[in-house]
Amino acid sequence: MTKPSRVNAPRKIDPGLPHYESLVHMLLAAVESHPDVIAVIYEERRISYAQFGRAVAGLAAKLSAAGVGAGDRVVVMMANSIEMDVAIMAAMTTRAQVAPVNPFLTPHELERALVDVEGAFLIHDAPAAEKARGVADKFGIPGLLELGAGSLDAWAADASLTLDAGTLPTADDLALLIFTGGSTGIPKGVNHTHRGLMWSFVQHCSVWPCETGRERFLNVAPMFHIWGLGYATWVPIYAQSTLVMVPRYDPDKVVHALGEHRITVFGGGPAPIYMGALTAQGFDQTDFSALKYCISGGAPCPEDLHREWLARTGCPLLEGWGMTEGAPFCLNPLDSKRKVLSVGHPVPETTIEIVDVETGDKVLPIGEPGEVRVHGPQLMLGYRKKPEETRAALRDGWMYTGDIGYVDDEGFLFLVDRKKDMVIVGGYNVYPREVDEVLFKHPKIREAATVGKPDPRLGEVLVAFVVPDAGVTLTEDELFEYCKQEMVKYKRPVEVHFVDALPKTGTNKINRRALRERL
Repeated sequence: MTKPSRVNAPRKIDPGLPHYESLVHMLLAAVESHPDVIAVIYEERRISYAQFGRAVAGLAAKLSAAGVGAGDRVVVMMANSIEMDVAIMAAMTTRAQVAPVNPFLTPHELERALVDVEGAFLIHDAPAAEKARGVADKFGIPGLLELGAGSLDAWAADASLTLDAGTLPTADDLALLIFTGGSTGIPKGVNHTHRGLMWSFVQHCSVWPCETGRERFLNVAPMFHIWGLGYATWVPIYAQSTLVMVPRYDPDKVVHALGEHRITVFGGGPAPIYMGALTAQGFDQTDFSALKYCISGGAPCPEDLHREWLARTGCPLLEGWGMTEGAPFCLNPLDSKRKVLSVGHPVPETTIEIVDVETGDKVLPIGEPGEVRVHGPQLMLGYRKKPEETRAALRDGWMYTGDIGYVDDEGFLFLVDRKKDMVIVGGYNVYPREVDEVLFKHPKIREAATVGKPDPRLGEVLVAFVVPDAGVTLTEDELFEYCKQEMVKYKRPVEVHFVDALPKTGTNKINRRALRERL
């Protein structure tokens, strides 16, 4: 009899790992246990855990004085920085929910993301100041604060500032509102509690172990993304260790940082990050001997990438899988069997099932592909102010992921398709339908469809197929200038093909697979 595709976690939670009441309690533990350990390195600047804790306490007091408190939402519109790290923790210290948003989005894109947030305060950096003022005016956000280099110095130096353990968040307080495009590209705010996020850290570190107070993590992913925040920024605090930030992804700077800072854990993320790093100058002259493991997720890692990375660094590339709605789901372990092209086994306290795509009710046999659904304590509560979408995603305690995969007879999960047609450009998630919608608005365009194309440096880039209106002339330059005004850089097509018609499926939907085959 064929066994069903139901896989429980093969390992338990590491009993030696702490489980804190909230993320702020987690920070307080790092401040008390390792005050002199450097918490964050950003270019030439450093901040110890003692200084970090004081800065968080000082900024939290300022937010509280402005009326921010439990049940409020604080929007953080910043690029990766020490200040962003502190701002997020400070907002949560007031028992508010923090909502990180991509500061590089256009004003129109920001308005779409923030329409349901109802923010009480907005923290931004200098480059985002004009957009922040526009968003605050649009949505009536009463508080606005700019943070930059030097903004935290007085607080960080004030030894009288402490985190008051008696006023910190509870496990069931909402901690994070983070945005996902979903299958339609329309932003949805994902609600996470402190309890759910804490489970994710414990799950990560039960499979990918960390030595408390001694690791050196490198993050290149944006902190407004679940990977760049949930793993690459917060797990270092959980491990009471050092986080090295590279301001923006640049292969040469990433490789330099790996060697210069003796990085032990590289949370690179999607495969394109590693593919780009392999092209960096001086890669083969870099000392990677401190690396214990490197982590990938968000895009499949080709077998050749696994082999080349291991051969040239001596360090394994461990694949995992999760979503904005919950992470991690599955991880390939460091200390036991793993399989190339698989995203691994379910993490502790987690179960996965492969179900039929049509109803989501029938558990399929082992080896048969279907939709992957997940059950575990790290799942979101739901989407903010989107009850229908929440009911579709969360059913009877299961998260329906929209990803297509199968499990083998050893319980390893293999993802074979992306139901959502997502494209990953240099580590950023791009949803083709969202780009299509922008193109549709051009007065000279009748139809348009966007697909991903492999790129040696960015992993994928976007290519647009455009059907102009009859009798009009539309040039590449004109289209690219329009995209520049309407979309952040990584969403813009780098190539356009003007065609007479788009290929359609039998149900009259655009056949993106046929378009990819033309590239």
